[in-house]
Amino acid sequence: MTSIWQLNESQRFEPLRRDIHTEALIIGGGMAGILTAFLLKQKGLQPVLIDAGRIGHGVTMGTTAKITAQHNVVYSRLVRQFSLSHAQYYANMSMKAVKMFEDIVQGEGISCDFKSIATCLYSLYDHSALQDEYNIASHLKLPVRLEKRTELPFLVKAALYLDHQAQFNPLAFLSHIVKGLEIYEDTRALSISGNAVATNHGKITAKNIVIATHFPFYNRPGYYFVRMHQDRSYVLALEGAGTLNNAYLGIDGGQYSFRQYGEHLLLGGGGHRSGKNQYGGKYAGLEKAAQRFFPQSHIYCRWSAQDCMTHDSIPYVGHFSSATPNIYVATGFNKWGMSNSMVAAMLLSAQLTEGRSNFGIFSPQRQNFFPSLEGTFLDSIESIAGLSKQGLYFPTQKLNQIAPGHGGIVQHQGKKVGAYRAIDGKVFLVSTRCPHLGCQLTWNPDESTWDCPCHGSRFDYTGKWLSSPAQRDLKSSKR
Repeated sequence: MTSIWQLNESQRFEPLRRDIHTEALIIGGGMAGILTAFLLKQKGLQPVLIDAGRIGHGVTMGTTAKITAQHNVVYSRLVRQFSLSHAQYYANMSMKAVKMFEDIVQGEGISCDFKSIATCLYSLYDHSALQDEYNIASHLKLPVRLEKRTELPFLVKAALYLDHQAQFNPLAFLSHIVKGLEIYEDTRALSISGNAVATNHGKITAKNIVIATHFPFYNRPGYYFVRMHQDRSYVLALEGAGTLNNAYLGIDGGQYSFRQYGEHLLLGGGGHRSGKNQYGGKYAGLEKAAQRFFPQSHIYCRWSAQDCMTHDSIPYVGHFSSATPNIYVATGFNKWGMSNSMVAAMLLSAQLTEGRSNFGIFSPQRQNFFPSLEGTFLDSIESIAGLSKQGLYFPTQKLNQIAPGHGGIVQHQGKKVGAYRAIDGKVFLVSTRCPHLGCQLTWNPDESTWDCPCHGSRFDYTGKWLSSPAQRDLKSSKR
């Protein structure tokens, strides 16, 4: 599916063609990686950035591009799980991130449809959750206001606004700030040993290494694959739906997000854990909502996105592990990738240029026992289930039962395989084993992809690799 940002194509960069040395290597060309490289260059370093595919064409391409410090009911949760001082630090860094985007856009004269807006959390049923969030956010000196009115085409119980936030076109923004950076596309990091990163086109030796690959490909140490999972969500860009001046997110389960982009209204929802959409219908659900809310509208384009979710809903930004002092990480943005990318870039660039940074609550080495224990348990259950299915589950469905345009796990010639039958009747057979850690993949009919329910790796219907933490294609099976 093509996002509305992808319609504005960015420039291409050549792959790496030799062994090189650099002060700082950034692995991953999304918003976080490119912002880190940009700020490092502003501070006098000459970083190198590599991406396995095209810069900006991963998770950044799927964002709804709201730049906000309002990350759902984050501040009441932070006070419960950590402390008021931790919540204050999170709020200060998030608001600085919003302001930094504005400063860069204005300072660089970037044409990216940047617009100052208010963001708003709304509830159809519960006033108390937003009242609590308002009380704490006010104490933290955030510019919030609690009201009962919105621009939305339905009544709400309460609406919590945060003023002085923003929205923009992320790929238009990136296409400007990459100018002058040393970037290599189609260059995949394969392994790390000390200060050396092996790629598919050469070796890069770096004093410092930043892993900003959405989901870290480097499993040990760090063990991020047991500290996060991935969620997928869906977006429609609508024409003829009217105009909203602000951006909205429902906090009740199954609610929607709304924001304007030019003449298009972006309607988001249908979220689920990656690998848990075998029955599909997510786009269909959004289409029904669009007809209910905006009956005069029609669909311009649609797409989906995937987000890394940490157990305590706070990103991991800082040292990758205590055993790797020269390796840093930026991941787990919990669906708030724009502001959290900037927070990561500010903290990491300060660390790499000045040798000091207060990672604070964002540190991957933080201690937050109970949410982490619960999250680890739930993720472990999913991993055990995925591994068990791969080893023990054998399907009853046969290849001839797969209809054109559909896919599924079938029994074929005494083997378990993933099958997709194209509209023209051509059949594609792949292994159902995720090459990351071996979990059984599931078919996502909304995207025609094979998705891992354990850690979120994704592959197209031919088995081609789409997203981490896996690093290679699926094995093909013969008919």
